[in-house]
Amino acid sequence: MTPALKGGIIGCGFFAERHIEAWRRIPEVQIVSAADPRLDRARAFAGRAYGSAEEMLDHEQLDFVDIVTRVDTHLPLVRLAVQRRIPVICQKPIAPDWGTALEIVDTAESAGVQLMVHENWRWQAWYRVAHQMIARGDIGPLIGYGFRTRTRDGMGREPYSKQAYFRQLRRLLIDEAMVHHIDTARFLFGEIETVYAQASRRNPNVTAEDQAILVLTHEGAVHGWIDGHRFLDPIPDGPAMGDAFFEGEGGIISIPATGDVYRNNLLAWKNDLTVGYRGDSVRATQAHFIACLQEGCAFESGGREYLRTFAAVEAAYRSVSGQRNISVAEVLQPGG
Repeated sequence: MTPALKGGIIGCGFFAERHIEAWRRIPEVQIVSAADPRLDRARAFAGRAYGSAEEMLDHEQLDFVDIVTRVDTHLPLVRLAVQRRIPVICQKPIAPDWGTALEIVDTAESAGVQLMVHENWRWQAWYRVAHQMIARGDIGPLIGYGFRTRTRDGMGREPYSKQAYFRQLRRLLIDEAMVHHIDTARFLFGEIETVYAQASRRNPNVTAEDQAILVLTHEGAVHGWIDGHRFLDPIPDGPAMGDAFFEGEGGIISIPATGDVYRNNLLAWKNDLTVGYRGDSVRATQAHFIACLQEGCAFESGGREYLRTFAAVEAAYRSVSGQRNISVAEVLQPGG
């Protein structure tokens, strides 16, 4: 029997609770240590607790680290892990800006250290089912798609109570929420060529945008839109946090917030998952990371690969500021 891989988790806040719950259900893994400035939180995650990532990495022999901290800390934490040649899975957003994202990826690649971005949305079970249906040709040649993302946590004087730091972010809705749909669109429909975006701030108690709509064009002339805000719960409510439809010449796949999958209004897959976060997507993401470490295969959201998702995010913000359609190639080109 192959020994379990020993992991350390850096950051033990709100979303890290989803990570540790999932790690505990992956038999090939043992989270042996945790680092957080609040030692009480770190102790709740692992048997050996540290007040800093550097202290943990100096004392532990780890097979990987899971970085679940705020975006501005990702580069120095990746550097710490890379210096010790420890593979990394890092929460999205990968970086606060395009230049830092490039530096993170280059830092890992230049040292030959494996880096995967923890992008869980494409691992939601209903999107995996839709991907299989599209690949089989169930709806024929693709035409277009739409995503709506909704949740009512952006209201009032103290919005985002579970992640209050959202209020001060300089990039909010596109960077923190709609990036998931951008990446899922890449997974389902291929590479994104252009992005046109409009965004606004409705709640004066946040710094950045909390409402946006994006229009995307993919290779093969597949067109789609992503519409998001944080002022309503979807009806009916459910784990998908919104709804989606995918059109082809032979029909339509639709996914309401319940996570059920329909083809031409007939139920094709019933979501009966009751364990884990949003279709058990965190566990699926982390299990993929571990399988690739063990088997030596490429990550779906490896650092260099994921830059194409982050480039589309960057293109969206450039589109908002410049009020024009932005080519993703413009971002990806050297000096872009």
